[in-house]
Amino acid sequence: MIGMEVDIDMDTESNGVSQPADFDERSAMRSPDVTNRLERLGAMHGTRLSFVRALVRRMARDNWRIRVTHMDLDDNGYGTCVYTIEAYGERYSQVIFSQHLDDAERTDRVIAEKWDITSALVCGVPEAADLAQLRANVPLQEAGRLRAHDLVLCRANKSVRNFDYVVNCLAEGRQPDPAAFERVGYLIRTTAVYGNGKFGIADYTRLVDSQAFRAGFSAQMCAVFVLRDFSVRLVEHIAARRNPRAAVKLARSYRRYLGVGNATGLGMAPFLVRHPAQLDQWIRGRETALARVLAVESVDAATLARARTLLARAGRHIAQVHTDHPREAARNAQLLAELPRLERALQHEAAGPQPLRWGALLAWAAAQLSCAAQEVLVAVLLELYPEHVDTIDCGAPVDDTLRLDPDMRVSALRSLVERDYRWALTQPQTQRDDTHFFWYRSAEKEEPRLGMRAEEPGAARELPLDIARQILRLHARLQEAHDDAGVAAFVAEHPEFRAIVRRVQSLAGRVYGEIRENLLARDMLPIDLMRAKLSMFGASKFDPKSNLWVRVTLFQGAPTLDDLAPDMIDDWLFPCVPDGNERGSAQA
Repeated sequence: MIGMEVDIDMDTESNGVSQPADFDERSAMRSPDVTNRLERLGAMHGTRLSFVRALVRRMARDNWRIRVTHMDLDDNGYGTCVYTIEAYGERYSQVIFSQHLDDAERTDRVIAEKWDITSALVCGVPEAADLAQLRANVPLQEAGRLRAHDLVLCRANKSVRNFDYVVNCLAEGRQPDPAAFERVGYLIRTTAVYGNGKFGIADYTRLVDSQAFRAGFSAQMCAVFVLRDFSVRLVEHIAARRNPRAAVKLARSYRRYLGVGNATGLGMAPFLVRHPAQLDQWIRGRETALARVLAVESVDAATLARARTLLARAGRHIAQVHTDHPREAARNAQLLAELPRLERALQHEAAGPQPLRWGALLAWAAAQLSCAAQEVLVAVLLELYPEHVDTIDCGAPVDDTLRLDPDMRVSALRSLVERDYRWALTQPQTQRDDTHFFWYRSAEKEEPRLGMRAEEPGAARELPLDIARQILRLHARLQEAHDDAGVAAFVAEHPEFRAIVRRVQSLAGRVYGEIRENLLARDMLPIDLMRAKLSMFGASKFDPKSNLWVRVTLFQGAPTLDDLAPDMIDDWLFPCVPDGNERGSAQA
């Protein structure tokens, strides 16, 4: 599968922000022993490098034209809406169907068969026959018949807490109470966004030549961005039909703050293991950006003030994250206690006799604060220097194929294992837990699942996500093999090791490609894997509902369609609820 590759502009001086002439990014990057541990992966936040941030910048910079070209909704908001998307001479359409759904049928679970809203992002502009075909199949989702030029299939449900409440407020001529958006910062929540050939839609290879959507997940993220706009139009439409004389439009500050909710389960977790070249690219791009920032030699007063503002905003954002998950709630409480310490440390460093260096502040945080606080600081530092960060593209295509080198000697392979997988080999025997969990794929929905080996059947169909265990077994067998033997002969004699040998060889030099943990261990939490991937997407407001699934928000605080312009201000890290002072009264 084709995925992503870092495309980095290696200039080390830009816009007056200087770095040492002998600066070496690679030597300044944090070790994967630091970055690729579950505790840290589970504490990551979206940054300027996240896919939604990069996509919106590209939309604004390159003058994408996204507009409603067909809207046929009844008084209750049921019907069809079509958006046309034009960029780089390419044309796409997003076709959205809104339908009645009984409350008893509204669920986030993958077993659902009906949804409030279903949608497809397709190539070109659909004609009447195309719309009829889509109308007959898209609301069925995976049960329908999709076509090779259908790029993204998605579905969403209305927020039970917010949707009707906002409609009622607007219909009465008033704005919602901002407190309503603190716990639920969206009007609709997606329960699946499919791409890359799922259920008969276009394979990713079809998009490789698309300038608009060749970047990984950009088509899916664009579909969610359009759904966000539709959710606001939908509440305004229903309010206007309900009370034409008094209804008002949603205040601009709310339109910008509200995102799209997302409910994500175990299906997302194995991706990081199955696509190690992409994981390497994502983490490497992030760490390259951080290394550039840490090398900045002087920090001016405006940048220092901006850092303080962002840290204060981060505190407000975390305070507005509500979760009943004990571990996440405890982590957020610790963050709220640590962020004031971080702000004081920043002030102390800035007032010291030596010039402020971000590396010294991060080193202090690494010694004194939790991973969660350190990752907040990383997100803030990346936000300060767009001229160093935005040239890194974490979404460009990359060849994700793992290839076997049959001519390599066993001795060389063993050296690779001992060099790149020391994290697995040095774990004390007493701490290894290779038997608690097993990963498998459900027969009904073909979605990854997690089972407890001692209590549940299905281990015979285990997915090969046990990298640490495979490495230990491979290394033991390599120690018994002759040094001069070829890898071809080795895997011919031991075919059970072919896949892991291919992985070791292919990832040589991709040091960020492996999660350096045992994913079968009793204390492994899948939500840490999910959060790492979701943070690369650009999600915020992480609210685990268990150790197996999580709710987040996408595009919260993002510019709206009306904001997209080359001079757009790209400032939406750690979005916070508007104060509610804006009382727009324009007639809907």
